[in-house]
Amino acid sequence: MSRLLSKLVPLIHKRSVRSFSSSTTGPYLSLCVSSKPSSEAGVNIGEVVLYDPAKQELLNLTDKAIPEEIVTAKWIGASKGWAFFSDTQDRCVLITDSLNPWACKSNPKLLTLPPLNPLFSCQTDVIWNVAMSSCPDDDEDWVVGIKSLGDQVSFCRPRRDLRWTKFQTPFDHFPTSNLTYSKRDRKFYLPGPGGHHLLSYDLDFNKADQPEFHELQFRNFPESFKYDSELSELFPSSCRTERFVESPTGDEHFLVKWYAKGCLAYSSKITYETQRFMVFREEETTEGRFMCYTDDIGDLCIFVSKSEAFCVPASSYPGLKPNSIYFVGFGLGIYDLTTRDVSIFRAPKGALNQIVSPYWFPPASS
Repeated sequence: MSRLLSKLVPLIHKRSVRSFSSSTTGPYLSLCVSSKPSSEAGVNIGEVVLYDPAKQELLNLTDKAIPEEIVTAKWIGASKGWAFFSDTQDRCVLITDSLNPWACKSNPKLLTLPPLNPLFSCQTDVIWNVAMSSCPDDDEDWVVGIKSLGDQVSFCRPRRDLRWTKFQTPFDHFPTSNLTYSKRDRKFYLPGPGGHHLLSYDLDFNKADQPEFHELQFRNFPESFKYDSELSELFPSSCRTERFVESPTGDEHFLVKWYAKGCLAYSSKITYETQRFMVFREEETTEGRFMCYTDDIGDLCIFVSKSEAFCVPASSYPGLKPNSIYFVGFGLGIYDLTTRDVSIFRAPKGALNQIVSPYWFPPASS
C-alpha cells in the first residue's frame, strides 16, 4: 500500500494540507488512520488522513475518536461512506462511520454484525467487496451484502435479523466479481468476468430462491476493439475486472471494463498498471438488455476501487474532470474517456508514508 501513496497527486506544483472545515466534501480517498489510547474506555484518539481529488489536497481530521475495536481489526471494504472491518479474533463484521468527515468527532458509530461462516466448498477468509442498500441511518430496512473471494455471496438485514443468508453463485465464474446495489431497481448486481452475464439479488432474498440470471449483449464496439480477444492480443499480459455502476439519479446504468497490464517489478513480482477502460451504457429494448459502448458519459465521473463503485457529477465538485474515471487498484490516477489518457497521481508534500486500504468514499455532508 505504501507504493500507492507515492503516486498521489497529478503532475502539479501545488502541494497542500488542509484541516476539515467546510459543510460538505466531494469524493475522497482513505489514506491512513493513526491513533493512541485515551483515558476514555473503548476509544482511541487519533487522526484520519483523506485525499480530496477535486482540490488535490490532503484532508486532516484531527482529534478524532477511533473505536478501539477497529484498531486491530482488518479493513475489508467500504460502502456509502461507511468502513467495514473484520475482527481478527472472532471474525465479527464491524461497520463504522468514523472515516466520514461529518461523523460525530467524539462518538463515531460502530455496528457489530455476526461472523461470516462459509458454505460447503466456499471460503470467507478473504472478503472481496461489500455493498449496502442504504446508509444505516437512512433506512430501518437496510441490507448489507458481502462478496467473498470465491463463490459465496452473503446478505444480512441487521434491523430485522442478524443472521446471514448465504448463496453460492450458480457458476464458478464469479470468484472476483464486485457487488453493487441499484437504488432504482432495488437489487444487488454481480457482473461475471467479461461482463457477459449479470446476477441480481432483490431485497426480499430468500435462501430457497435463486438469483436472477441476465445474459448481456454488447453493441457499438469501436472498430479497433471489436472483441475482447483483440484486447487480449493488444495486452497479452493483461488482466481485466468489471464494475456495474449506477448514475447519481439512478436513470442510467454502466458496465465498466478495467484493463491492466502486468509488469515485472524489481522484486521479481508482477505488478499491474492500468492501461485503459471501456464503458458500456445499458439500454433496455424490446429485444432485451444491451450494453452499448460509449466514450461520453457527459458531466459524470466514475470512481472505482475495491469499495462499491459510484458516480458523481463533476460540475458539483469543481476540480473534478468530467467524462473521466478515477481509479485505485491497478495504480492510482485518472482515465480520460475522450483522449484515453491515463494521469498518474503523485504524493503531495507532507503525506504520510502509508495507506490503510485503497477505497474511494462518496461525497459527505452535514
